[in-house]
Amino acid sequence: MRRLPFSPWHLLLMPLALLFALPLVQMVLTAFMPDGDINRFPPRFIPTRLQLDGFIGLFTQSQALRWLANTVVVAAIAVLAQLVLCSMAGYGFARLKFFGRTAGFLMILATIMIPTQLLMIPTYVMFSRLGLIDTLAAAFVPWLASAFGIFLMRQFFLSLPAELEDAARIDGCSTFGVFWRVVLPLARPALATLTVFTLLGSWNDLIWPLVAISDESLYTIQLGLANFQGTRHTQWSLLMAGNVVATLPLIIAFVLAQRQFVATMTFSGLKG
Repeated sequence: MRRLPFSPWHLLLMPLALLFALPLVQMVLTAFMPDGDINRFPPRFIPTRLQLDGFIGLFTQSQALRWLANTVVVAAIAVLAQLVLCSMAGYGFARLKFFGRTAGFLMILATIMIPTQLLMIPTYVMFSRLGLIDTLAAAFVPWLASAFGIFLMRQFFLSLPAELEDAARIDGCSTFGVFWRVVLPLARPALATLTVFTLLGSWNDLIWPLVAISDESLYTIQLGLANFQGTRHTQWSLLMAGNVVATLPLIIAFVLAQRQFVATMTFSGLKG
């Protein structure tokens, strides 16, 4: 019997992949549709003609470029801070021995189970007293570190052979030198995965910026796009064009980091 040139699983995965890709394709096509095609019933999947009115309106009738720049700043600070702080905290909990290490890690891990909505009021009060409300800092400060990031990095560091660190210490490396020169270069898959998760979370965050920011010039892209939806009228062409602009950087980031993402899921003990 002749073997198939591909895995039989592809027969199942390909239709599922197409099913998940269908909303993305519909969003892109709708962004180029005329308003007549968008508002007709039954709705059309393929536009009668392609136009750029949605994208033109997005950048001329709103501060979309400013919102996109704000989102890039928030996401960049969030990613950089999490890579630094979560990797250091994860290494400390994985390798350093100190009083209360296990209890401290479990307390941090327990915060994952607290609903975000439950923390909004005390966070708002704290930010208000610090003078951070209605500033761009209000959007990125909550993303400077996360319990999930610490957990992810700790699990990955635990999977690394301790002999590598012992050899570096014998050669005269300090604890920070071992972390910086030996451990961190080996943690690139975990760092790439943390980058993807942080980028997704900070880029798509809507609820907290909606509560903490009221100045339109400080809006993130998600908060700005939410204004295109109204009770009586929704600007669908602008909304879909904005969604395309907001989604494209995330798709590029995931494509670039997908190999490291799979490697981390394999070696960090997070497999289903």
